[in-house]
Amino acid sequence: MSRTLRTRVAIVGAGPAGLLLSQLLANDGIESVIVDQRTRADIEGTVKAGTLEYGTVQFLIQSGSTPHAATVAERHDGIEVWFDGEPHRLDFPALTGRHAYLYPQHSVLIDQIATRLGAGQDLRFETTAVAVIDSDQPVLRVQDAEGAYDIVCDFLVGADGARSIVRPVVTGSSHGGYFREYPYAWFGILAATTRVSKELMYSASPDGFALISQRTDTLQRLYFQCDPETDPDAFTEAELWAELQRRIPGKTLQQGPITRRDVLRFRSFVASTLRRGRIAIVGDAAHTVPPTGAKGINMAVADVVLLAGSLRELLLYGDERPIDGFSDRAMKRIWSSQHFSWWMTSMTHRAPDADEFDRHRQLGELRTLFSSEGGRRYLAEYYVGWPFETVDGIWSAPLPAVAA
Repeated sequence: MSRTLRTRVAIVGAGPAGLLLSQLLANDGIESVIVDQRTRADIEGTVKAGTLEYGTVQFLIQSGSTPHAATVAERHDGIEVWFDGEPHRLDFPALTGRHAYLYPQHSVLIDQIATRLGAGQDLRFETTAVAVIDSDQPVLRVQDAEGAYDIVCDFLVGADGARSIVRPVVTGSSHGGYFREYPYAWFGILAATTRVSKELMYSASPDGFALISQRTDTLQRLYFQCDPETDPDAFTEAELWAELQRRIPGKTLQQGPITRRDVLRFRSFVASTLRRGRIAIVGDAAHTVPPTGAKGINMAVADVVLLAGSLRELLLYGDERPIDGFSDRAMKRIWSSQHFSWWMTSMTHRAPDADEFDRHRQLGELRTLFSSEGGRRYLAEYYVGWPFETVDGIWSAPLPAVAA
Protein backbone atom coordinates (compact mmCIF):
# COMPACT_ATOMS: atom_id res chain seq x y z
CA MET A 1 0.00 0.00 0.00
CA SER A 2 1.98 2.97 -1.30
CA ARG A 3 -0.41 5.73 -0.26
CA THR A 4 -2.04 6.64 3.05
CA LEU A 5 -4.26 9.65 3.64
CA ARG A 6 -5.08 11.13 7.04
CA THR A 7 -8.28 13.07 7.83
CA ARG A 8 -10.59 13.79 10.74
CA VAL A 9 -13.77 12.31 9.21
CA ALA A 10 -14.00 9.92 6.25
CA ILE A 11 -17.38 9.86 4.51
CA VAL A 12 -18.45 7.12 2.12
CA GLY A 13 -21.06 8.40 -0.32
CA ALA A 14 -21.52 11.74 -2.11
CA GLY A 15 -25.29 11.77 -1.79
CA PRO A 16 -27.37 14.38 0.04
CA ALA A 17 -26.45 12.96 3.46
CA GLY A 18 -22.69 12.75 2.93
CA LEU A 19 -22.47 16.17 1.29
CA LEU A 20 -24.55 17.86 4.00
CA LEU A 21 -22.42 16.23 6.69
CA SER A 22 -19.24 17.57 5.12
CA GLN A 23 -20.80 21.05 5.00
CA LEU A 24 -21.77 20.99 8.68
CA LEU A 25 -18.36 19.66 9.69
CA ALA A 26 -16.65 22.38 7.65
CA ASN A 27 -18.84 24.98 9.34
CA ASP A 28 -17.29 23.78 12.62
CA GLY A 29 -13.76 23.70 11.20
CA ILE A 30 -13.57 19.90 10.98
CA GLU A 31 -11.79 18.43 7.94
CA SER A 32 -13.37 15.56 6.00
CA VAL A 33 -12.84 13.46 2.88
CA ILE A 34 -15.72 12.11 0.78
CA VAL A 35 -15.36 9.15 -1.58
CA ASP A 36 -17.90 7.85 -4.10
CA GLN A 37 -17.50 5.19 -6.75
CA ARG A 38 -19.63 7.11 -9.26
CA THR A 39 -18.60 9.92 -11.57
CA ARG A 40 -19.81 13.43 -10.90
CA ALA A 41 -21.94 13.25 -14.02
CA ASP A 42 -23.58 10.02 -12.85
CA ILE A 43 -24.45 11.52 -9.47
CA GLU A 44 -25.85 14.73 -10.89
CA GLY A 45 -27.62 13.07 -13.81
CA THR A 46 -29.81 10.57 -11.96
CA VAL A 47 -33.33 12.01 -11.87
CA LYS A 48 -34.99 11.19 -8.53
CA ALA A 49 -38.03 12.42 -6.67
CA GLY A 50 -37.65 15.20 -4.17
CA THR A 51 -40.57 16.13 -1.94
CA LEU A 52 -38.86 17.94 0.91
CA GLU A 53 -40.23 19.02 4.23
CA TYR A 54 -40.36 22.70 5.06
CA GLY A 55 -37.68 22.39 7.73
CA THR A 56 -35.39 20.34 5.49
CA VAL A 57 -35.18 23.05 2.83
CA GLN A 58 -34.79 25.83 5.38
CA PHE A 59 -31.97 23.92 7.10
CA LEU A 60 -30.20 23.22 3.80
CA ILE A 61 -30.30 26.95 3.03
CA GLN A 62 -29.20 28.09 6.50
CA SER A 63 -26.32 25.60 6.64
CA GLY A 64 -24.96 26.86 3.32
CA SER A 65 -25.30 23.42 1.73
CA THR A 66 -27.72 24.48 -1.04
CA PRO A 67 -27.51 28.25 -1.50
CA HIS A 68 -29.77 28.17 -4.57
CA ALA A 69 -32.62 26.29 -2.88
CA ALA A 70 -34.51 29.51 -2.21
CA THR A 71 -34.93 30.05 -5.96
CA VAL A 72 -34.89 26.44 -7.26
CA ALA A 73 -37.08 24.61 -4.73
CA GLU A 74 -40.74 24.89 -5.73
CA ARG A 75 -43.21 25.63 -2.97
CA HIS A 76 -46.11 23.19 -2.61
CA ASP A 77 -49.02 24.30 -0.46
CA GLY A 78 -50.89 21.00 -0.46
CA ILE A 79 -51.67 17.64 -1.96
CA GLU A 80 -54.81 16.09 -3.42
CA VAL A 81 -55.94 12.67 -2.23
CA TRP A 82 -58.54 11.08 -4.50
CA PHE A 83 -61.07 8.57 -3.18
CA ASP A 84 -64.78 8.01 -3.78
CA GLY A 85 -64.04 9.37 -7.26
CA GLU A 86 -63.37 12.88 -5.91
CA PRO A 87 -60.35 14.98 -4.89
CA HIS A 88 -59.83 15.90 -1.25
CA ARG A 89 -57.22 18.62 -0.76
CA LEU A 90 -54.91 19.12 2.19
CA ASP A 91 -54.11 22.83 2.59
CA PHE A 92 -50.74 22.79 4.36
CA PRO A 93 -50.45 26.50 5.29
CA ALA A 94 -54.02 26.63 6.60
CA LEU A 95 -53.49 23.54 8.73
CA THR A 96 -49.86 23.96 9.86
CA GLY A 97 -48.60 27.42 8.86
CA ARG A 98 -45.95 25.71 6.74
CA HIS A 99 -45.61 24.11 3.32
CA ALA A 100 -43.58 21.46 1.54
CA TYR A 101 -41.25 21.77 -1.47
CA LEU A 102 -40.69 20.01 -4.73
CA TYR A 103 -36.90 19.94 -4.99
CA PRO A 104 -35.75 16.97 -7.12
CA GLN A 105 -32.80 15.16 -5.61
CA HIS A 106 -30.53 15.69 -8.60
CA SER A 107 -31.06 19.45 -8.25
CA VAL A 108 -30.14 19.23 -4.57
CA LEU A 109 -26.98 17.29 -5.47
CA ILE A 110 -25.90 19.68 -8.22
CA ASP A 111 -26.09 22.56 -5.73
CA GLN A 112 -24.39 20.62 -2.92
CA ILE A 113 -21.50 19.38 -5.05
CA ALA A 114 -20.80 22.81 -6.53
CA THR A 115 -20.86 24.34 -3.06
CA ARG A 116 -18.49 21.81 -1.51
CA LEU A 117 -16.02 21.82 -4.40
CA GLY A 118 -16.08 25.62 -4.41
CA ALA A 119 -15.11 25.56 -0.74
CA GLY A 120 -12.16 23.22 -1.40
CA GLN A 121 -13.77 20.01 -0.14
CA ASP A 122 -11.70 16.86 -0.76
CA LEU A 123 -14.34 15.02 -2.81
CA ARG A 124 -13.07 11.95 -4.65
CA PHE A 125 -15.25 10.66 -7.47
CA GLU A 126 -14.63 7.26 -9.10
CA THR A 127 -13.12 6.05 -5.83
CA THR A 128 -14.56 2.79 -4.52
CA ALA A 129 -14.63 1.85 -0.84
CA VAL A 130 -13.52 -1.79 -0.69
CA ALA A 131 -13.01 -2.41 3.06
CA VAL A 132 -13.61 -0.87 6.46
CA ILE A 133 -11.30 -1.64 9.38
CA ASP A 134 -12.82 -0.96 12.79
CA SER A 135 -10.48 0.53 15.40
CA ASP A 136 -10.01 3.62 17.56
CA GLN A 137 -8.79 5.21 14.33
CA PRO A 138 -10.91 3.55 11.63
CA VAL A 139 -9.35 2.79 8.24
CA LEU A 140 -11.20 3.06 4.95
CA ARG A 141 -9.53 1.14 2.17
CA VAL A 142 -10.34 2.54 -1.26
CA GLN A 143 -9.51 1.89 -4.90
CA ASP A 144 -9.19 4.43 -7.68
CA ALA A 145 -7.62 4.47 -11.15
CA GLU A 146 -4.13 4.65 -9.64
CA GLY A 147 -4.58 1.75 -7.24
CA ALA A 148 -5.55 1.01 -3.64
CA TYR A 149 -4.79 3.15 -0.58
CA ASP A 150 -5.96 3.69 2.99
CA ILE A 151 -7.76 6.67 4.51
CA VAL A 152 -7.09 6.78 8.26
CA CYS A 153 -9.52 8.89 10.25
CA ASP A 154 -10.83 9.79 13.69
CA PHE A 155 -14.37 8.87 12.66
CA LEU A 156 -15.89 7.09 9.65
CA VAL A 157 -19.42 7.61 8.33
CA GLY A 158 -21.30 5.40 5.89
CA ALA A 159 -23.68 7.49 3.80
CA ASP A 160 -23.40 5.00 0.96
CA GLY A 161 -26.97 3.89 0.39
CA ALA A 162 -28.93 0.69 0.79
CA ARG A 163 -26.02 -1.51 -0.33
CA SER A 164 -23.69 0.07 2.19
CA ILE A 165 -20.22 -1.40 2.67
CA VAL A 166 -20.09 0.30 6.08
CA ARG A 167 -23.33 -1.10 7.54
CA PRO A 168 -22.06 -4.67 8.20
CA VAL A 169 -19.26 -3.28 10.35
CA VAL A 170 -21.77 -1.33 12.43
CA THR A 171 -24.56 -3.92 12.74
CA GLY A 172 -22.64 -7.17 12.36
CA SER A 173 -24.19 -8.14 9.00
CA SER A 174 -25.49 -6.56 5.81
CA HIS A 175 -29.08 -7.24 6.97
CA GLY A 176 -28.66 -6.49 10.67
CA GLY A 177 -31.92 -4.81 11.61
CA TYR A 178 -35.66 -4.83 11.05
CA PHE A 179 -37.07 -5.53 7.59
CA ARG A 180 -40.43 -5.62 5.86
CA GLU A 181 -41.24 -6.25 2.21
CA TYR A 182 -44.61 -5.17 0.86
CA PRO A 183 -46.78 -7.24 -1.51
CA TYR A 184 -46.94 -4.51 -4.12
CA ALA A 185 -44.69 -2.16 -6.06
CA TRP A 186 -44.94 0.98 -8.16
CA PHE A 187 -44.80 0.94 -11.93
CA GLY A 188 -43.20 4.30 -12.68
CA ILE A 189 -43.00 6.20 -15.93
CA LEU A 190 -41.21 9.41 -16.85
CA ALA A 191 -43.22 11.21 -19.51
CA ALA A 192 -42.56 14.27 -21.65
CA THR A 193 -45.84 16.03 -21.02
CA THR A 194 -47.27 19.11 -19.36
CA ARG A 195 -48.45 19.18 -15.77
CA VAL A 196 -51.88 17.88 -14.97
CA SER A 197 -51.73 19.51 -11.54
CA LYS A 198 -49.54 21.99 -9.65
CA GLU A 199 -49.58 19.66 -6.62
CA LEU A 200 -49.03 15.95 -6.05
CA MET A 201 -52.09 13.79 -6.60
CA TYR A 202 -52.57 10.55 -4.65
CA SER A 203 -55.37 8.23 -5.74
CA ALA A 204 -56.79 5.35 -3.69
CA SER A 205 -58.99 3.84 -6.38
CA PRO A 206 -60.82 0.49 -6.39
CA ASP A 207 -58.22 -0.67 -8.94
CA GLY A 208 -55.26 0.30 -6.79
CA PHE A 209 -53.06 3.25 -6.02
CA ALA A 210 -51.75 5.91 -8.41
CA LEU A 211 -49.57 9.00 -7.95
CA ILE A 212 -49.08 11.97 -10.25
CA SER A 213 -45.96 14.01 -9.49
CA GLN A 214 -43.93 16.65 -11.30
CA ARG A 215 -40.29 17.00 -12.30
CA THR A 216 -40.44 20.08 -14.51
CA ASP A 217 -43.08 21.96 -16.51
CA THR A 218 -42.52 19.51 -19.38
CA LEU A 219 -41.46 16.31 -17.58
CA GLN A 220 -43.77 14.36 -15.29
CA ARG A 221 -43.30 11.26 -13.12
CA LEU A 222 -46.35 9.03 -12.74
CA TYR A 223 -46.85 5.75 -10.87
CA PHE A 224 -49.46 3.07 -10.41
CA GLN A 225 -49.55 0.15 -8.02
CA CYS A 226 -48.49 -3.18 -9.53
CA ASP A 227 -47.25 -6.64 -8.65
CA PRO A 228 -43.55 -6.63 -7.65
CA GLU A 229 -42.80 -9.18 -10.39
CA THR A 230 -44.27 -7.03 -13.18
CA ASP A 231 -42.11 -6.79 -16.30
CA PRO A 232 -41.55 -3.08 -17.14
CA ASP A 233 -41.61 -3.91 -20.86
CA ALA A 234 -44.87 -5.87 -20.73
CA PHE A 235 -47.07 -2.84 -21.55
CA THR A 236 -47.43 -0.63 -24.58
CA GLU A 237 -47.46 3.12 -24.01
CA ALA A 238 -51.19 3.18 -24.75
CA GLU A 239 -51.81 0.49 -22.13
CA LEU A 240 -49.79 2.39 -19.53
CA TRP A 241 -51.72 5.61 -20.07
CA ALA A 242 -55.02 3.70 -19.98
CA GLU A 243 -54.09 2.07 -16.67
CA LEU A 244 -53.11 5.39 -15.10
CA GLN A 245 -56.28 7.06 -16.34
CA ARG A 246 -58.37 4.20 -14.92
CA ARG A 247 -56.87 4.86 -11.47
CA ILE A 248 -57.84 8.59 -11.58
CA PRO A 249 -61.20 8.59 -13.37
CA GLY A 250 -62.10 12.17 -12.44
CA LYS A 251 -59.04 13.80 -13.99
CA THR A 252 -57.96 13.85 -17.64
CA LEU A 253 -54.25 13.06 -17.87
CA GLN A 254 -52.07 14.82 -20.42
CA GLN A 255 -50.36 12.08 -22.42
CA GLY A 256 -46.93 12.26 -24.02
CA PRO A 257 -43.91 10.15 -24.96
CA ILE A 258 -42.68 7.87 -22.18
CA THR A 259 -38.92 8.22 -21.80
CA ARG A 260 -38.39 5.86 -18.86
CA ARG A 261 -40.22 3.00 -17.17
CA ASP A 262 -39.33 0.92 -14.13
CA VAL A 263 -40.78 -1.11 -11.26
CA LEU A 264 -39.97 0.07 -7.74
CA ARG A 265 -40.27 -2.55 -5.02
CA PHE A 266 -41.50 -1.47 -1.59
CA ARG A 267 -39.27 -2.27 1.37
CA SER A 268 -38.87 -0.92 4.86
CA PHE A 269 -35.62 -1.37 6.76
CA VAL A 270 -34.14 0.01 9.97
CA ALA A 271 -30.64 -0.98 11.06
CA SER A 272 -30.37 -2.46 14.54
CA THR A 273 -27.99 0.37 15.51
CA LEU A 274 -26.52 3.40 13.76
CA ARG A 275 -23.14 3.41 15.48
CA ARG A 276 -20.35 1.14 16.61
CA GLY A 277 -17.33 2.77 18.22
CA ARG A 278 -15.94 5.35 15.82
CA ILE A 279 -18.13 4.33 12.89
CA ALA A 280 -21.72 5.41 12.09
CA ILE A 281 -24.26 5.07 9.28
CA VAL A 282 -26.86 7.57 8.08
CA GLY A 283 -29.50 7.90 5.36
CA ASP A 284 -30.33 4.88 3.21
CA ALA A 285 -27.39 3.00 4.71
CA ALA A 286 -29.32 3.08 7.99
CA HIS A 287 -32.96 2.89 6.88
CA THR A 288 -35.28 2.78 3.88
CA VAL A 289 -39.01 3.49 3.60
CA PRO A 290 -41.70 3.12 0.94
CA PRO A 291 -41.86 6.31 -1.15
CA THR A 292 -45.54 6.98 -0.37
CA GLY A 293 -44.80 9.28 2.55
CA ALA A 294 -41.95 11.16 0.83
CA LYS A 295 -39.67 10.79 3.85
CA GLY A 296 -36.42 9.32 2.47
CA ILE A 297 -34.18 12.37 2.00
CA ASN A 298 -35.81 14.13 4.95
CA MET A 299 -34.86 11.25 7.25
CA ALA A 300 -31.28 11.43 5.98
CA VAL A 301 -31.05 15.14 6.77
CA ALA A 302 -32.40 14.53 10.29
CA ASP A 303 -29.73 11.85 10.86
CA VAL A 304 -26.97 14.17 9.71
CA VAL A 305 -28.13 17.15 11.77
CA LEU A 306 -27.87 15.05 14.93
CA LEU A 307 -24.64 13.28 13.93
CA ALA A 308 -22.80 16.46 12.94
CA GLY A 309 -23.38 18.00 16.34
CA SER A 310 -22.30 14.79 18.05
CA LEU A 311 -19.07 14.75 16.04
CA ARG A 312 -18.40 18.40 16.85
CA GLU A 313 -18.61 17.64 20.57
CA LEU A 314 -16.45 14.53 20.22
CA LEU A 315 -13.72 15.84 17.93
CA LEU A 316 -13.41 19.41 19.18
CA TYR A 317 -14.15 19.01 22.89
CA GLY A 318 -13.62 15.34 23.66
CA ASP A 319 -17.20 14.91 24.92
CA GLU A 320 -18.36 11.37 24.10
CA ARG A 321 -21.86 11.67 25.57
CA PRO A 322 -23.60 13.00 22.43
CA ILE A 323 -22.13 10.32 20.14
CA ASP A 324 -22.95 7.64 22.72
CA GLY A 325 -26.60 8.71 22.57
CA PHE A 326 -26.74 9.36 18.82
CA SER A 327 -28.30 6.07 17.72
CA ASP A 328 -31.04 5.99 20.36
CA ARG A 329 -32.00 9.61 19.75
CA ALA A 330 -32.04 9.24 15.97
CA MET A 331 -34.18 6.11 16.18
CA LYS A 332 -37.15 8.03 17.59
CA ARG A 333 -37.59 10.08 14.43
CA ILE A 334 -36.71 7.12 12.20
CA TRP A 335 -39.50 5.00 13.63
CA SER A 336 -41.98 7.90 13.48
CA SER A 337 -41.14 8.25 9.78
CA GLN A 338 -41.45 4.51 9.29
CA HIS A 339 -44.90 4.61 10.85
CA PHE A 340 -46.04 7.48 8.64
CA SER A 341 -44.74 5.79 5.49
CA TRP A 342 -46.42 2.50 6.42
CA TRP A 343 -49.67 4.29 7.30
CA MET A 344 -49.82 6.29 4.06
CA THR A 345 -49.04 3.14 2.09
CA SER A 346 -51.59 0.87 3.77
CA MET A 347 -54.29 3.57 3.66
CA THR A 348 -53.99 4.14 -0.10
CA HIS A 349 -52.90 0.79 -1.60
CA ARG A 350 -55.02 -2.27 -2.18
CA ALA A 351 -53.44 -5.48 -0.86
CA PRO A 352 -53.52 -8.49 -3.21
CA ASP A 353 -55.67 -10.48 -0.77
CA ALA A 354 -58.01 -7.59 0.09
CA ASP A 355 -61.75 -8.31 -0.04
CA GLU A 356 -64.73 -5.96 -0.03
CA PHE A 357 -64.60 -5.63 3.74
CA ASP A 358 -61.02 -4.39 3.50
CA ARG A 359 -61.93 -1.94 0.75
CA HIS A 360 -64.87 -0.48 2.68
CA ARG A 361 -62.77 -0.25 5.87
CA GLN A 362 -60.06 1.60 3.93
CA LEU A 363 -62.61 4.07 2.55
CA GLY A 364 -64.00 4.51 6.06
CA GLU A 365 -60.55 5.48 7.28
CA LEU A 366 -60.04 8.02 4.49
CA ARG A 367 -63.51 9.54 4.95
CA THR A 368 -63.02 9.82 8.71
CA LEU A 369 -59.59 11.42 8.30
CA PHE A 370 -60.64 14.03 5.76
CA SER A 371 -63.98 14.88 7.39
CA SER A 372 -62.16 15.98 10.54
CA GLU A 373 -60.05 19.13 10.77
CA GLY A 374 -57.98 17.37 13.42
CA GLY A 375 -57.46 14.42 11.08
CA ARG A 376 -56.42 16.65 8.20
CA ARG A 377 -54.05 18.58 10.47
CA TYR A 378 -52.50 15.35 11.75
CA LEU A 379 -51.75 14.20 8.19
CA ALA A 380 -50.51 17.65 7.13
CA GLU A 381 -48.17 17.94 10.12
CA TYR A 382 -46.64 14.57 9.32
CA TYR A 383 -46.24 15.53 5.66
CA VAL A 384 -44.57 18.94 6.11
CA GLY A 385 -42.36 17.50 8.85
CA TRP A 386 -41.23 18.04 12.40
CA PRO A 387 -38.47 20.14 13.99
CA PHE A 388 -34.98 18.62 13.99
CA GLU A 389 -33.42 17.27 17.15
CA THR A 390 -29.89 18.53 17.66
CA VAL A 391 -27.22 18.06 20.31
CA ASP A 392 -28.18 21.46 21.71
CA GLY A 393 -31.96 20.97 21.67
CA ILE A 394 -34.62 21.41 18.99
CA TRP A 395 -34.07 23.30 15.72
CA SER A 396 -37.27 24.58 14.18
CA ALA A 397 -37.36 26.63 10.99
CA PRO A 398 -39.05 30.04 11.33
CA LEU A 399 -42.54 30.10 9.87
CA PRO A 400 -42.99 31.85 6.52
CA ALA A 401 -43.52 35.59 6.86
CA VAL A 402 -46.84 35.31 5.03
CA ALA A 403 -48.80 32.01 5.11
CA ALA A 404 -50.75 31.58 1.90
